Amino acid sequence: MTEHTVGYLIGSLSKDSINRRLATALISLAPDNLIFTEIETGDLPLYNRDLDADYPEPAQRLKEHLGSVDAFLFVTPEFNRAIPGTLKNAIDWGSRPWGSNSFSRKPSAVIGASPGKIGTAVAQQHLRSVLGFCDSPQMGAPEAYIHYTEGLVADDGSVTVPEVEEFLSDWMARFSEFVGRVRAVIPPEE
Repeated sequence: MTEHTVGYLIGSLSKDSINRRLATALISLAPDNLIFTEIETGDLPLYNRDLDADYPEPAQRLKEHLGSVDAFLFVTPEFNRAIPGTLKNAIDWGSRPWGSNSFSRKPSAVIGASPGKIGTAVAQQHLRSVLGFCDSPQMGAPEAYIHYTEGLVADDGSVTVPEVEEFLSDWMARFSEFVGRVRAVIPPEE
C-alpha cells in the first residue's frame, strides 16, 4: 500500500477539546499507510487580502505545511451551527492568494464530535461547502457525526465503546482507500 501524509486540522483551539481526543483516537485506528501531521492554526492572524503580497510568517508556515501533505482530515466542533472561526481563517489563508490554493485537488474528509445528539452535522455541511469551493475532493460517505459522551475516548486515545471503535476504524479504512483512489486519479498540480 502506498503511504500518504495526512495533515489533520482540529477546529478547536482548546487543549481539552473532545475533537482533539477524537483526532487522537482516529490516528490510533488508522491503517499503517497513513502518516499524520497536525497542522496548527492557533497563531494565525485574521486573514486580510491586503497581506497577500507579503504573507505573515505564521501564514507562510501554514502554506508550507499544507503544501507538504497528500490529504486532509478535518476534525471539527460545531460553534453556533457553523465551523469555528479559527478553522475558517486557516482555510482562508491556505486558499490564498488567488492561484495558490493549497487545498486544490487534495482529498479530504470531515468528522467531528459534540455532546449534542446530532454531533456536528451542521458544521460539517458548512465545512463541506467551503472545501467544495476550494476544489478539495471529499469523502462523502460514510458520514460520521459523533455523539461524544464522557469517557468515550480514554487519555491514551483508545475508544471505550466497542461499536464506536469499530465504526471509527472502518471509517479510517475507508478514508485511506479514498485518499489512494483520489491520488491515483487526480495527481497534484505541479
